[in-house]
Formats: sequence, C-alpha cells, structure tokens
Amino acid sequence: MDSEAEKLKTGTTTIGVVTDEGVVLAADRRASLGRLASSKTAKKIFELDDNLGLTIAGSVGDAQKIVRTMRSQLKLQKLETKELSVNAAGTLLSNILHANKYTPFMNQFILGGVGDDGGVLYSLGPAGSLMEHNQYTATGSGSQVAYGVLEDGYEEELDHQEAIKLATRTVQAAMERDTASGDGIMVTEITEDGFEVLEEKEVESQLA
Repeated sequence: MDSEAEKLKTGTTTIGVVTDEGVVLAADRRASLGRLASSKTAKKIFELDDNLGLTIAGSVGDAQKIVRTMRSQLKLQKLETKELSVNAAGTLLSNILHANKYTPFMNQFILGGVGDDGGVLYSLGPAGSLMEHNQYTATGSGSQVAYGVLEDGYEEELDHQEAIKLATRTVQAAMERDTASGDGIMVTEITEDGFEVLEEKEVESQLA
C-alpha cells in the first residue's frame, strides 16, 4: 500500500449533540497512521468563532487546511459585514468542499454552533454534502458504536449537563470497541456564553 493510502487510514470518533442551551461537541484524542498511534493528544475539535466549532475526522493535514481557511473567511466576513450565522458557515464550508471534489479533502466534519433559535448542528462529507441534525450526529470509525449509545440515551429537549455526560460516555464507549479511537476525550460546549473546552477533571467526572 502506498504512502498516500496509509495517510488516509486514520480513525476517530467525533460526535455532536444539540441541547436546550446550545451544542456539545466531543472527540477522542488518538491520531493514527496505519497501525501506529502517531499521537495520543491530538486535537480534533476547533473553535472557528465565538459561537462556532468544528470537529474533524480523516486526514489531519486536510482538516488543518480547512480550519485555517474557515477561520480566515469568517474573519474576513466580520470585517466586511458581520459574523456569519451557523447556517451560512455551513454553506460556506460545503461550497469549499464541493469546489474541491475532484481532489477532495479526505475528511468528515461536524459543524456546531448557536443561532437565534438555539443549537444548530451539521455534518459534512468530502464532496460538500451538508446535512442538518436536530438531535445528534457522529463521524469517524467509531461512529457505529457511537450511534447506538446516542440513540439509547438521547431525549427530547435534553438538559445541557446531561448532554455533556451523554457525549462523554458515547466517546468512551466507542473507544472501548474501535481500535482507532482512544487516549482520552475532549469535550467542548457552545452556548450563548461562547465556546468553552471542558477541563480534563470535569470530563473524567462525567464517567464516574
């Protein structure tokens, strides 16, 4: 297998959950290269703006390029007019991905944020597909396990703190079954107060 194919053999578990206050995003911390765990502290959730976050699954280099592009485009939009809505940011990312579909970014993304009516959640594929999710979504090699936990634990109008616990336990369950996911959990919350990364002790307390 050639080196480019090996680079694409990355796995992960990333999830997004809509709550009564906004959105919770969570992901594992392992970056893999074939059979090698190349990093145990990988960052897979990025702040794009005060009210907007992005999870990444797939090629790390491609994902980092997308994060840089989105941040620069969002800053430019703020200078010219005003900040983009979550919907508009999703359309922007979809257009970027679609414009490169013949030489695609080998990634799946979850875009989450807070709009006028509360939490907004989208998933995006390499060719620019844009799907809105009113409850939850998952990407990566551990997503099959994640969906089972989410479907069992999610309730309508889920309390924000309960959503944090559900998101954490969902990634933990995926890590136990998916060999490409592991080495800790990163959890972020996006509310009207902004983008916040939970401290490691707080994440661990959700599993107690």
